[in-house]
Amino acid sequence: MRTSAWFFWDRYFRSWDVIVTTALQVLSSRIFPKTARTYDEWNQPAEETEPPVFLPGVLAKSVGFTAVILTYDRQDSLLQLISLLGRCPSLAKVVIVWNNQDKAPPFDDAWPVIPQPVRVLRMKKNVLSNRFVPYAEIDTEAVFSLDDDILMLTPDEIEFGFQVWLENWDRLVGFPSRLHVFNTSSNIWEYNSEWGSTLSMVLTGAAFFNKAYSRYYTQSLPRTIRDYVDTHVNCEDLAMNFLIANMTKKGPIKVGPRKKFRCPNCSNQDMLSADSGHLMERSQCIGYFAEAFGFMPLVSVQYRADTTLYKEDASGEEARYPNIGSL
Repeated sequence: MRTSAWFFWDRYFRSWDVIVTTALQVLSSRIFPKTARTYDEWNQPAEETEPPVFLPGVLAKSVGFTAVILTYDRQDSLLQLISLLGRCPSLAKVVIVWNNQDKAPPFDDAWPVIPQPVRVLRMKKNVLSNRFVPYAEIDTEAVFSLDDDILMLTPDEIEFGFQVWLENWDRLVGFPSRLHVFNTSSNIWEYNSEWGSTLSMVLTGAAFFNKAYSRYYTQSLPRTIRDYVDTHVNCEDLAMNFLIANMTKKGPIKVGPRKKFRCPNCSNQDMLSADSGHLMERSQCIGYFAEAFGFMPLVSVQYRADTTLYKEDASGEEARYPNIGSL
């Protein structure tokens, strides 16, 4: 108790200068809620509020990434995806989150043979938030979250995406991008999936993030948001975007020019996003999440990450990621 009292006195009341600064910080948080301090930042010593994910430095590429694939009943595309990932030099492990309680995973001899280990985790309940559980099987800092139908990416695209994440490891770095917009006529937030010059979200059907965010999603994200996601069977990816943007005050990074991410061999019935009410449901998610957070944390950006020699004639050592560029 005495330690806490001294902390508050020293930080907020020890002099008139400190008192005025505190008052201005409170006022600023009301005017600019996006930059406001969190509860922990106000009430804990600074060294306890800065999570390890935000420490300066660059991670070692040699550690690699863990691919976490959420799947239910698309076995053919899942097996093709594992084979594709096996050709990525930086892949350390594949973790399959098996969300189907009524159907067992394939037998061991059905899985593709790749150089990296493949682990299958059977879930007790079919909920989308299983994608972001901080599983003990994830040994790397980098998590590459994937839907089981992402067959259009090349190993070069994945490797380049990993390199971009290594240089921006507090950010969400990925491939499919989306935008939130505010409709002034209806006074609501809307989900925009049209291709444009601005983005504010990267979908976790194909995205890299730091494994620490799985813990924050599971333990720190408001329970009402996680319950909303699991009840509506939608928007876990948007919730992760809200979480990371709120913690970093930064936008995501889209990698490469590709804009089409439809599963080439899947029917519309196989795809959750093919439902006619999908966009409306996603818009409702954004509005609900913004209300739960008390403000809109998403940050819009107007750039993407391309290789230095994108669209340049290069060969040999200079062409590190030659198979990038398809829309």
